[in-house]
Amino acid sequence: MSGQQGSLIAFAGSTPNIGTSLAAFGTAYRIASVTGKRVGYLCLNLKSAKTHLYLGIDRPEITLGGMRPELKSGTLTGSKLRQYAFAPSRLDGLHVLFGNLARDQAEYYEPEQMDTLIAAARDAFDVTVADVSAYWDNAATVCAMRAADHRCLVTTGSLTHFQEDVNRWTGQVGSQFGLSLANYHLVLMQSKYRHAGGFGMKEIRKETGAISLSELQLAESVHLQLDSGRLDEWLAADERHASAFDPVAGTLLRQLNWEERLKRTERPWLRRLLQHRSRGR
Repeated sequence: MSGQQGSLIAFAGSTPNIGTSLAAFGTAYRIASVTGKRVGYLCLNLKSAKTHLYLGIDRPEITLGGMRPELKSGTLTGSKLRQYAFAPSRLDGLHVLFGNLARDQAEYYEPEQMDTLIAAARDAFDVTVADVSAYWDNAATVCAMRAADHRCLVTTGSLTHFQEDVNRWTGQVGSQFGLSLANYHLVLMQSKYRHAGGFGMKEIRKETGAISLSELQLAESVHLQLDSGRLDEWLAADERHASAFDPVAGTLLRQLNWEERLKRTERPWLRRLLQHRSRGR
């Protein structure tokens, strides 16, 4: 990286179990695949780490918990983090750090440990995507969201998700750390809830006060791939699957100031991605 520190993108959910990890992982892979950059993905759901299962790995060799001694001592470096990260063979350019599997240890992660991890990630990767909890009661969520250069908040068209949960967690707690909803790119998941009569982008924009919004419409088949541990196969097997994350990936590429450089490539599909503009609904 020639001494240049990488960027940090943090994904949080308004509510648990709405697809935040899927949105974060898919976006991370899409950025890696279209740019050729080295992209890190950190699973920082301290009580609900499932990324390893989505990739069909029952017992990861190295997880966040296994790095605790180096996090406590502050000795974790970018080169060590690259060694510890799992690089799926099908997802070239993506490096995955599996999360904490000892749920009873979740409360023992300190802010200093998270700061050490984030610093190592900035050194190790051109861009890092941190997938954190929907709750702001842990060091991983607070530190990642505060340190992030770009923040994505995933929600759905369900009123309790984008109104109640956003206001009580991201709104009330996040504001204590100097973060307003205007600081977030709102991501509306439309796979599981799109037939449930939920609200649209215009209503959600008005209710939350968010300025930047995108909508992800994912094929229902992706949920079968998560359950069977074939998320990497699903993403790599069909361009349509990976390109479904373009509304978010394209926005982030522009925010990373990589747009002009990448437009010079001879790949028309990449230029179309970068020209994509999110539209309120």
